[in-house]
Amino acid sequence: MLDEISEAVLAREDVLKYPREQVHAYLDELRTTQRHKFYRALQHPLYPILRKIERKHEQLHHVTTAVRSHRIVYASNHKSHTDYLVEPLVLDDNGIRPPLIAAGINLFGGPLGLIHKHVTGAIPIRRNTKDPAYLVTLKAYVGEILKKHDLFFYPEGGRSYSGELKPVKTGLFNAALSADRSDLVIIPTAVAYDLVLEDRILAHQRSKKRQRPFSREVAEMVRYAVGYRSRAFVTFGAPIPVANIDVHSRTDVLALTRLVRARIGAQYKVLPTAIFAAAMRPSIARRDLEARIDHLLEELAARRANLGVTSGRQAIDEAAEALETRGIVVAERGRFRVRERVVLRYYARTIEHLLVTTGRTH
Repeated sequence: MLDEISEAVLAREDVLKYPREQVHAYLDELRTTQRHKFYRALQHPLYPILRKIERKHEQLHHVTTAVRSHRIVYASNHKSHTDYLVEPLVLDDNGIRPPLIAAGINLFGGPLGLIHKHVTGAIPIRRNTKDPAYLVTLKAYVGEILKKHDLFFYPEGGRSYSGELKPVKTGLFNAALSADRSDLVIIPTAVAYDLVLEDRILAHQRSKKRQRPFSREVAEMVRYAVGYRSRAFVTFGAPIPVANIDVHSRTDVLALTRLVRARIGAQYKVLPTAIFAAAMRPSIARRDLEARIDHLLEELAARRANLGVTSGRQAIDEAAEALETRGIVVAERGRFRVRERVVLRYYARTIEHLLVTTGRTH
């Protein structure tokens, strides 16, 4: 039996030209249900890890104001599998209505997939498909979803394997705009961690070569969670109205995606581990590292970056032990040496978009 959203999708003119059975199959895959009270009560497989992450938020007033009279699409950078929990829970912690989440279809295998599909309200997305029937069905489904729910998605597609802020994709922006809601706004959202749980996994792979089973990734995350502690800063930007954007204009849509990416990048919290990594050399005395960090902080302050640290001394005090415990650097006789160059570069690249001159580290 079809639900109201599926019936509305099937009635759309752009969907009618594709085989009904094919569209039905995609709708069955996309269909999701959010039972939020159950979700909060569940012992999610990643909750033991989540307890090690201190959630912090900034500029939440942008959300609390917009949620009163607008339909919201949250567009966030993507650092870790923990993003799917950390960011929606920041909203929930503060009594803000829960959005549905657009997530890669690789997260929907096994028992965890059932939780996503029938409890959390996650929509499985085939990121790399070019099948026009799927793309039209997805666009229509998201458009209809936005008549009833807010949406949270990651326009970079997948996680950043290099650490840097990736170019964004236009697919879900097009889908959201097709909802044709005059009250729709996009809230650019940035998430930053002192330490990313999967840092070694991501950094050594550098780019996504193939999709691995999510169960295997969870097992690796659990292994790397031994001794893991981190803060997660979720920063919300001012709402971007989209009522006057022409969904059929490629120029308009591209301009919107670039604006959202720029806002996410500007909001990204510059944390001690990132600035330490950006200033680090293969081997450097503490006083010289302090000076290099102070210089970078001056540059970042001039560019009005969202600084989470104010001096070289503070950055070293707050980052050195965490990076040393993680096996990324080692401290000896007043000097720091790089132990895991690839992982250190991963952290340095997280703020590379904020620096005038890049590629200067290590």
